[in-house]
Amino acid sequence: MNEVPEIPLRVTTSRKLADEWALVLVAEGLSPSVWEGTQGVVVGVPPEEVERATNALSAYESENPVVPPVPIEWRGSAPLYAALVFSILLLDFFFITDVWDSEIRWTEVGAADAALIVQGEWWRTVTALMLHADLKHVLGNVIAGAIFLHIVCRAMGPGLGGLAVLMAGAGGNLVNAFFYGLLHISIGASTAVFGALGLMGGIGVVRRRRRGARGRHVWVPIVAGLAILAMLGTAGERVDLLGHLFGFLVGGGLGIVIGIVVSRPPDTRVQWVFGGTTIMLIGACWGFALG
Repeated sequence: MNEVPEIPLRVTTSRKLADEWALVLVAEGLSPSVWEGTQGVVVGVPPEEVERATNALSAYESENPVVPPVPIEWRGSAPLYAALVFSILLLDFFFITDVWDSEIRWTEVGAADAALIVQGEWWRTVTALMLHADLKHVLGNVIAGAIFLHIVCRAMGPGLGGLAVLMAGAGGNLVNAFFYGLLHISIGASTAVFGALGLMGGIGVVRRRRRGARGRHVWVPIVAGLAILAMLGTAGERVDLLGHLFGFLVGGGLGIVIGIVVSRPPDTRVQWVFGGTTIMLIGACWGFALG
């Protein structure tokens, strides 16, 4: 007597989902089978159980709809716009401070003067990021910063990403000031640029950990970031090596913390709050500097 073949009901690439369907059918008193087919994992039942099985799975799926996973990266063009705003802001500020308005001694009131920062002028950790020595200086930071910021904003969202980069840059300047204590003055967005690189590494560490990486393999993004820092952050004259390193380290630590606390980018309204906070913080710091 020939055995009656099973009738396929569902096909999926997920073994877990196939087993879930089979459990639903078993709970209904049916006798499903699960096997590997050419297009995936197949769930089938004997011919006499097809109608009951179809109804049972339809009812289960209507009560338990499959919710598509929330993307772990920000989709859309907002990160690109954030990078564009960053570039325009630095270029405009360079034009204002170095070309157009020479009445204000911008470097004197806004540079990251270690002695003054240690004495309490904390706003200089932010204002110094907006000042540049010459066109070559600002263009280098615009190009590298736009690339790194775009990547960070894709991971965190445009608002949170922008604020995180600003905090990494300011934090790097703050650590740098306390390290030197006296007789050290720096300007430029490069501390924030390498802070963004550190943020990329920190986020990468958390993501690799969540995917099951262990041991030294977890730290590959940080090592890769340090390699890029060595290539880009040590070239040229009057380079603030420790400022670049401290920006990277602060960014790396901040990236790990944010990666642990925020598993995916917050929604649009929250991003606007973070973005607005970033702009207001920059404005407030310059208000203190010029006040």
